[in-house]
Amino acid sequence: MPRLAVGDTAPDFTLPTADGGTLTLSDLRGSRVIVYFYPAAGTPGCTKQACDFRDSLAALQGAGFAVVGVSPDPVARLATFAQAEGLTFPLVSDESRGVLEAWGAYGEKQLYGRTVTGVIRSTVVLDAEGTVELAQYNVRATGHVAKLRRDLGLD
Repeated sequence: MPRLAVGDTAPDFTLPTADGGTLTLSDLRGSRVIVYFYPAAGTPGCTKQACDFRDSLAALQGAGFAVVGVSPDPVARLATFAQAEGLTFPLVSDESRGVLEAWGAYGEKQLYGRTVTGVIRSTVVLDAEGTVELAQYNVRATGHVAKLRRDLGLD
């Protein structure tokens, strides 16, 4: 799968959200947006990463960023995850994996020394016009949000 790079226009999407609505990426134009892709709601690494975004949300929003989490989980699982962890930013469901693929966040990866196909933990930062400012693939769940904040000059 090709990955997004700085200067690319991010593919738009409309996906169902954990709260029963839908989110269209282009509706967030005018704000910088952090779109992060994670494999599975409720797993230890994904929970750590989501809670790190939750705990940094005020600082990120204060700097003009919106945060959106994307996974292939069904909406019901996302709703349970959001409630259990007190997540107040949108979680969207990409069960078809079409958005994950279009953004380069689905494909072959290494897992415990084996090559498998699945979600590649990734974060893409968009400017207010929807252009990629930063694209990070194969990120670690633990410590990623702190590194992202440093990379964005927020710390």
